[in-house]
Parts: sequence; structure tokens; C-alpha cells
Amino acid sequence: MAEKVALIIGAGDALGGAIASRFAREGFTAAVVRRQADKLAPLVASIEADGGKAVPFGVDARKEEAVVPMIEQIERDIGPVEVMVFNIGANVWFPIVETTARVYFKVWEMACFSGFLTGREAARHMLGRKRGTIIFTGATASLRGKSQFAAFAGAKHALRALAQSMARELGPEGIHVAHTIIDGAIDTAFIRDTFPDLYKTRETDGILNPQHIADAYWSLHTQPRDAWTHELDLRPWSENW
Repeated sequence: MAEKVALIIGAGDALGGAIASRFAREGFTAAVVRRQADKLAPLVASIEADGGKAVPFGVDARKEEAVVPMIEQIERDIGPVEVMVFNIGANVWFPIVETTARVYFKVWEMACFSGFLTGREAARHMLGRKRGTIIFTGATASLRGKSQFAAFAGAKHALRALAQSMARELGPEGIHVAHTIIDGAIDTAFIRDTFPDLYKTRETDGILNPQHIADAYWSLHTQPRDAWTHELDLRPWSENW
């Protein structure tokens, strides 16, 4: 069995993949999760090419009946989950009168409920060891509800509240729960293709580099217990805040 596992929920092509790679470089086995396992092949190959270890899981994190056995399998067959990062986005925008109940509920499921399920199950195993790190990825919407972002802001506000509650409950048990606020555009293919003018600012560090965010996540994990950060905001120097 591996000595330690970093479980990345929402290991996409940008931030999630960068976080998984960062922890793999530090000797963790990266258990990487997204709904379609085949899409994880390039990430797993990249981590292994760098000498790390990665195990892919195709799991819908909104489904309790899928999340519970997945984490039990990891604990049993791979190693103890020392770090769990919840990184599912669900950033969509609709005018309020066009936001259907289905849309609102789906966004909440993706951006909040799945965070509860994965956070709860990670904590269940960490409690017996009296150690571990749980990090929830938030956004600007965690603090402010912009026009046409009712569903996303509602879900991200709720995720922040979940993180606060878990931090207060689990901190005394040796588990570090942190919430990050990613306040700005991230260097992704979506930003490149959808907002080309914004993407050009990457030349002057105007958008967030996923690898630099991943460095911050590693720093959160390595903090001593007497100086834990609960909430960390990250934004480019040019962001208007």
C-alpha cells in the first residue's frame, strides 16, 4: 500500500490536474476523479511520466452510492487519504427568470452537495487517524452574488458555509479544513477560446496560473497546526476587488 493518498475530486485539465500533479511530485499517490474516467488518461500519463503515481476513478461525485465505495476502495487498496481536494466548478450563468428548477438543483448538486458527500467520507476516515487536510475550491461567487449567477453563487455560498462548519468541528480533531477563493480567471482552454482578450493578459500575469494555485494548496497542507489558514484568497495583481 502507498503511504499516502491525495484524493482530487474534479481533476480536470487545468486546476484539478495541476493540484494532482503537485501532490504526486511530493510522493503522494494521486487518486483523480471525474465523471468520465477515460478523460483522465492524459493526466495519469503525465504524472507517471514525471515519476509519480496516479489512479483514475470515473465517479459521479453527486451520487452517495458511488462516493462511499470509492473512498472505501482507496483506503483499502491504495492507502490512507491524507488530503482531499474538492474542485468541482459548475460555473454557469442564467437570467433569474430563465433559471429552471432543474438548472438550479443541478448546479447545487455539482458545486455543493458533492462537496458535502466527499468531504464527509474523507473526514470519516481521517478522524480515526487524527490527521488530514480537506480543501474546498471556492470562487468570487463564494462572497458575492453577481447578476445572472443566482444558482452558482447560491451553491458556492453554501460550500463556504460547509467548509466553515467542518473546520470548526474537525480542527480540534487534527483535521485541517480550508476554503480557497479563486478570484479571477484561470489559464484554461475555456478562457482562451471564450475570452481571447482576457486570455492575452496572461502575458502580464493577468490570469491565474493553475500550477501557482496548486503550490498554494500544497502550502496549506504543510502548514503547522498552530498557524492554520482556513480561508485563502488568490487573485492576479490586476483583478479589481
